[in-house]
Amino acid sequence: MSIGPTTGNSANSSAGELGGMTAVALRDALAAGEISAREAAEYYLGRVAELNPELGSFVEVTAEPALREAARADVEHAGGRNLGLLHGMPLAHKDLTDVAGVPTTMGSAAVPREPAAQDGPLPAILRRAGAISLGKTQVPEFGLSSYSENLIGEPARNPLDPSLSPGGSSGGSAAAVAAGMLPFAPGTDGGGSVRIPAAATGLTGLKPNRGRVPSGGGQRDLGQFVVAGPLARTAADAALLLDAMTGEPNFHATSAPAVPGSFLAAAQRAEGRFRIGVSARSPFESRLEIRLDPDARLALEAGIVALTNAGHDISEAEVRYDERYPDAFGLVWTAPLANIPLPPGAEELLTPLTATMRRRALQRSAADLAAAVDILRGFEEDTISQYSQWDMVLTPALGMTPRPIGWYWTGDADEDYALQCQYSPFTSMVNVCGLPAITVPTYRNADGLWMGIQLIGRPGAEAELLSVAAQLEAH
Repeated sequence: MSIGPTTGNSANSSAGELGGMTAVALRDALAAGEISAREAAEYYLGRVAELNPELGSFVEVTAEPALREAARADVEHAGGRNLGLLHGMPLAHKDLTDVAGVPTTMGSAAVPREPAAQDGPLPAILRRAGAISLGKTQVPEFGLSSYSENLIGEPARNPLDPSLSPGGSSGGSAAAVAAGMLPFAPGTDGGGSVRIPAAATGLTGLKPNRGRVPSGGGQRDLGQFVVAGPLARTAADAALLLDAMTGEPNFHATSAPAVPGSFLAAAQRAEGRFRIGVSARSPFESRLEIRLDPDARLALEAGIVALTNAGHDISEAEVRYDERYPDAFGLVWTAPLANIPLPPGAEELLTPLTATMRRRALQRSAADLAAAVDILRGFEEDTISQYSQWDMVLTPALGMTPRPIGWYWTGDADEDYALQCQYSPFTSMVNVCGLPAITVPTYRNADGLWMGIQLIGRPGAEAELLSVAAQLEAH
C-alpha cells in the first residue's frame, strides 16, 4: 500500500504534481489558476478511494457534492470574483460536527443517522473561506477517547503501520492527512485530540489558545477545554488553516487577543530564539505509573538537540502538579455525557467506556462538579504561574509508541481510561490551562514510526509555536 502522497493520473501536468505539494503550494496554485478546484477534488477523492478501504479514515465520502462545489469554485475563479483564503482546498470534518446534508453519528451506534440540516460553526466558516469538504472522518464515540475505534465502522488505522491506531479523537482526520488523502484537516482538541493523532502519525498538530477559534470552541463545555485546531504536514500548512479558522469575528468574551499579521507569515519567517524549560512530569503521576518508552525518550532528546542547534536556551523545568488533578479532570471531562439526549433503549448500544462514564456522570451532584471545576481553575493558575519562568515548556508528545488496534478494549472502563492517560499523559493539562501547544515529529524509529515533542506556549503565543515548529523542520 502506498501511504504517502503520490503523483496523480491527470493529463494536466500541474494536477499531476498534486501529491508532492504542500497545502500552501496547492492554495497558491489554485488561486493562480494553475490547478482547478475540480482537479484537486478529483485527485484527493481518488486517493480516498484507493486508501480508505484499508485505513478507515472516512466514515462518509461526499464525492458528488464535493465535485459540484469544486465546479462552482472554478466558475467563480473564472469570473474574477474575490476568492476565499482556502479557495478550492479539499478537507474533511470529524464526524462530531454537522455538515449540511450529511449524517452526524458522533461515532455512536446509539445516535440516529439523520442528515444535518445545516453546517456547524466550524464547517460553515471553512466553507465560506472556500474549502471543499470531501466527507466525514472516523472518531471515537462522542470524541471521548484517544483512539478512533467505535461500534459503527472500521477503526481508523495508522498509515505508518495499519495494525496500529492513529490515536484520537481526530484519528480519522490525522490518518487521512498522513496518507495523502487530504492536504490538511481541521480537528478539535479537548484533552489532546489534535496533538495525540498528529504525534502518532508524524504530523504537526496545533491546539490553539482558549478562545482563539470562534467556532469549534469550548464555550459550552463545562471545563472550557475544547478548541478547534489544524492537522498538517508542515508548520506553514497548519498556520494557513489556522488563519482561515480564525478569520471571522469572535463574539466570545474569552477571545484570545488578535496577533499582528498572519499565522502563515509567522511560520514562514520562522524567527525567534526562546527560553525553553524541559519537563517529563505528568499530572497523572499521583494516580498512575507514568513512564516513557525508549522511543519517546529518544524523540525528546532529539527535540532538545534540534532546539539547541536552532539557538534556543534549553534548561530543566522543575514543575509540580496538584495531586488532585486526575480525579478532578476525569470528573469534568466526562460530565457532558450526562447531557447527551438518547432515544429510548439507545444506551444499550453504547461502548462499555461511554456507558460507564455516562452512568457516573448522571449520578454526580452539582456540588461534586463545582468542587472539581474549582480544583482545575486553581490548577490552571498555579501551572501557568510555574510555566511563566520560560517562554515555552517542552514535554514528550506521547508516553508510548502508537498502540495496536484494540489495545484499549479490555472490557473494563477504568482500565481503558487508565491506558489512555498512560499513553498520552502530557496533553490534557494544556486544555485545562487553556494554553496553546504544538506537537512536532522529531524522531523516526527502526519500524518507521514517528515520535515527537510537545511545545507549550505562553497565553496567545501560537505564532511563536508555529515559528519554532518551522525551525525544527529545517533541523
